[in-house]
Amino acid sequence: MKRRPGKSGKGRRIFLAAAAAVMLAGSVSGCSGKISSLVSEGMGTEGFSDAQMMLVVASERNRCQKIYTDQIWDIAVDDAGTTFQTYLLAEIQKFLKELRVMNLLADERQISLSAREKEQLNALADSYYESMSEADRAYTGASRDDVYTMYEAYHRANRLVDALTQNVNLEVRDSEARVITVQEASFAQESEAQAFWRRVTEDGIDFQAAVKESSLDGTAEKSVGRGERQKAYEDAVFALESGQISPVFQDGERWYVVKCVNDYDENATLERKQKMALERKNQAFRQIYDSFAENHQVESNGGFWERLSLKDGAESETDDFFEQYRQVMDGEN
Repeated sequence: MKRRPGKSGKGRRIFLAAAAAVMLAGSVSGCSGKISSLVSEGMGTEGFSDAQMMLVVASERNRCQKIYTDQIWDIAVDDAGTTFQTYLLAEIQKFLKELRVMNLLADERQISLSAREKEQLNALADSYYESMSEADRAYTGASRDDVYTMYEAYHRANRLVDALTQNVNLEVRDSEARVITVQEASFAQESEAQAFWRRVTEDGIDFQAAVKESSLDGTAEKSVGRGERQKAYEDAVFALESGQISPVFQDGERWYVVKCVNDYDENATLERKQKMALERKNQAFRQIYDSFAENHQVESNGGFWERLSLKDGAESETDDFFEQYRQVMDGEN
């Protein structure tokens, strides 16, 4: 196996990496109302047909399997023994529910697609369907029209996010997002920290070598962003310039000496600015979405999910349903 999925980052939200609508996906809870018409005769969970849902299932199943191999499905992802198969299916089901609710909200807000957008989505549906092998089509049961339906629903969700957050201030200052690179030594006693400080400042001992010899945590260089550590720590380290070593300072129950390796990591700061802007956008959107979702819970027919196994579909290889969308539609919203 290449690597075991974790509880954060890529392993934690592995299939939710497509675009704004997917990134905004989270749990829909506390809903009281139900819309029975969402699941009509012949339709599956969340108002999508089985074949339409299988387009997402197949793409994410195959992408995960290519990353982790086919041994991934029975691996436990938490202390309760939840398998990766159970976890991923639950995430996909949650995503599909939210996608449906977002389209209901798009209906209410009268979010419609232009002729140009429909033309692009039709071309995208043609391209994706043509890229599917016979095994892919057999596994999903999807038609070309099913592909278009899912791309249209996904695109309308993205359009909704943009429309509801267009007046949100997404500007993030460098001072808010600044990321620095440091080497850190920590100690249980102030006297130990003072002795370390003298070694690396007065005796000229290499800082990282000294860390490995005497610090409680012999760590490699680490990136630190504003707001990630306690105030005492940030006050000490963000005042440093590249190459400087801090005085001994206390943060919580530990004493620290920190060397600043880079007082402004430009690439990391830019990446963090983008992440913080997206978080602001998500928060603004969620305030509207959550209120709407409370009264628009989507019913599920559990039969589809109960009989679904990600161990099936051995010959299916399609894994870029969202990637093809990004390549065509990003920048067009």
